[in-house]
Amino acid sequence: MYYNQNTFIYLNGSYVKAANATTDLYSQTLHYGYGVFEGIRAYKTVSNQTKIFKAEAHFERLRQSALALNLPYTYTVEELIEASYKVLALNDLQDAYIRPLVFAPANMSFAQNTISHIVIEAWHMEPFLGNKMLRVVTSSFERPNPKAFHIHAKATGHYVNSILASQEAKQKGFDEALLLDMHGYIAEAPGANVFFEKNGTLFTPELGNILPGITRATILDLCSELNIPVKETKLKVEDVYNADAAFFCGTAAEVIGIESLDNKPFTKPWAETISRLIQTSYKNLITENQKTILNEVLGTE
Repeated sequence: MYYNQNTFIYLNGSYVKAANATTDLYSQTLHYGYGVFEGIRAYKTVSNQTKIFKAEAHFERLRQSALALNLPYTYTVEELIEASYKVLALNDLQDAYIRPLVFAPANMSFAQNTISHIVIEAWHMEPFLGNKMLRVVTSSFERPNPKAFHIHAKATGHYVNSILASQEAKQKGFDEALLLDMHGYIAEAPGANVFFEKNGTLFTPELGNILPGITRATILDLCSELNIPVKETKLKVEDVYNADAAFFCGTAAEVIGIESLDNKPFTKPWAETISRLIQTSYKNLITENQKTILNEVLGTE
């Protein structure tokens, strides 16, 4: 579902067939989850161009993640953006998900590496969490203690926590999980940040125990442009049970509304919420649609 015999990837400076690419089974990344990655999206814009959304921000975060984990990193933002566009072109992709991964060589010790490897892959992907409103459950798993990991780094091993939480939620009959931090405050979803809406204001967990998402930052910028008040604060689950609306946001998930949390529905109709306005605004932004948000919401031209 991710590649076939004709799929090209970027691997250590060369463009090769994914089906022919190999990796070292003694890699420190494979054995210990010691690597960093990014999730990036490209879109077909309304002018029929292929544009990678927030490319510079993503590749700068990739660099910062590698530095946080002491992974050798010799790549520039510019060369990786160029390589990503080449991978898209070679695979005839416009609406696509791009996955750069910096991984370690063979190393069964904990000694610092002197080299690293990089791969950039791309494939077509629908919104990661689907298009329908989500039924969410508070997870029994917590976000990792920020004193144990560099939480701001998008490290491969961190996502075992996300996988376990997401699988648990689905086993219970829900669509996705919401994780708390070690102090019982709301943190994030397994692969997305979260916002809650109440009385015309948006609320979102403050930085510290969450991944500082690029989509989250984009939402904050949109709120500023649209004069929507937003507060970054500590939130308990009980604080948001009576919220008007809620949504997850992330590069893979985009902006997706939440129907209920722990079987407690958010009661304001989604179409009448600020959250829906943010969802529409974000969609216009990523596709470079210049239609005004007001016209789209009102259904006018």
